[in-house]
Amino acid sequence: MYTDEQFDYDVAVVGGGPAGLTSALYTTRLGMDTIVVNRGGGRAAMMTDTHNVIGVTEDVSGNEFLQTAREQVEDYGGTYQRGFVESVDPLDDADGFTVDTGEDALAVKRVVLATGFSDGRPDPPLPRTGKGLHWCLHCDAFMFVGEPVFVMGTGEAAAHVAMIMLNYTDDVDVLTRGEEPEWSEETGTMLDSHPVEIVETELSGKRTDENGWLEAYEFEDGSVREYKGGFPMLGSDYHAELADGLGVERNDDGTVAVDDHGETSVPGVYAVGDLTPGHNQIPVAMGEGADAGIAIHKDLRKFPRSVADIEGKGAVEDAEVPAISPELFATALQHEGHAAGPRSFDEDEPEAAADDD
Repeated sequence: MYTDEQFDYDVAVVGGGPAGLTSALYTTRLGMDTIVVNRGGGRAAMMTDTHNVIGVTEDVSGNEFLQTAREQVEDYGGTYQRGFVESVDPLDDADGFTVDTGEDALAVKRVVLATGFSDGRPDPPLPRTGKGLHWCLHCDAFMFVGEPVFVMGTGEAAAHVAMIMLNYTDDVDVLTRGEEPEWSEETGTMLDSHPVEIVETELSGKRTDENGWLEAYEFEDGSVREYKGGFPMLGSDYHAELADGLGVERNDDGTVAVDDHGETSVPGVYAVGDLTPGHNQIPVAMGEGADAGIAIHKDLRKFPRSVADIEGKGAVEDAEVPAISPELFATALQHEGHAAGPRSFDEDEPEAAADDD
C-alpha cells in the first residue's frame, strides 16, 4: 500500500460516472491503491449518444463510454466493485475513513464522492430519453437547429432555457401542463418580449416515428403540436446522503461545496461531478475528477519528504523507495504502456531495484 497496513485502500471513489472514474484513473496511475464502488445507473448511462466529448464519436452510447472507462481503470490496477455504499465515517484512531458497503467495511485514507443527482422526471406521456426527451441543453441544442422544440416546466429554469433555445430555432414552446407558472415577474416580462409560446393545456398523448423519435404531442383540448424534442426542467435531486452523514457543507442550491481542487469542508473528503456546482457536462466532470485525483496524490504521496519530516524521520533510505505498492508495481511493469514495454514481474523486484540504486 502507498499508505500502511492499517488501510485496505488509499482512495475510495463512490460512484462510477465520468467524474468518479476519472478520479480513479488518476489516483491509480499516480500510484495509489484505489477502489471504485458503483451502484450502477446514473445520468451518463442513459445517453444514447455521446456529445461534446472530444475524441469520442457520436455513435458511442453512455454505457459503452463508461464500460471503456471502467476497463481503463482496472487495466491500470484499480479495483471496480458493483455495490452500494451505506455510510462513510471518519476513523477514530487514524487519518482516514471507513467505507461501509454492507458486505465490507473498508479502511481508506481518502474518499471521493461522485454520486451525482437525478433529474426531476415529468409524468407520462413521454418519448424515450435521447429520442425526443433530452436533459442537457449544452449537449443537445445542436440537434434541434431549425426544429420545433418544447421546454417542460413552470420555474425560472424552464423559462430561461426556452429563451436560450431561440438561438437555435424560431419554434419554441413552454409546456406548463396545467400548472401555474412560478417564474418571477421579471422573467415573465422577458418571456413576453421573446417569441416563445406558453402552452398551458395538459398533455394527453404523444406520437413517435417508426424509430421511436418524438413527432408530436397531443393535448387535452384536442390540439396536436409537432416537436422533434425538448427539455424537461423540473429540478435536481442530489444524491448527497453520504455527504450529509459526514457533515459536509452544502450550498443553497443543494450542491456540495468544494474548493478549487474538489475538497469538501471535511478534510480528506472530495466531491466531483454533478454533485458539485457548475455545468453538468461530461468534460467538466472529467476535469473535476482529474483535479481531485491530482490533489489527493499531492496530499498522500510520501516523497519528497519535507524538512520537518526529515528532522523527525531522517533521510529517505534506499529500502523505502519506490513507495508504490507491490500490486501496482507489478501491474505497471506488465502494462503495454510501460516505457520499457510489458515484462514479467518478480515479487522481489521493487526491493532489488532499490538495492541496485
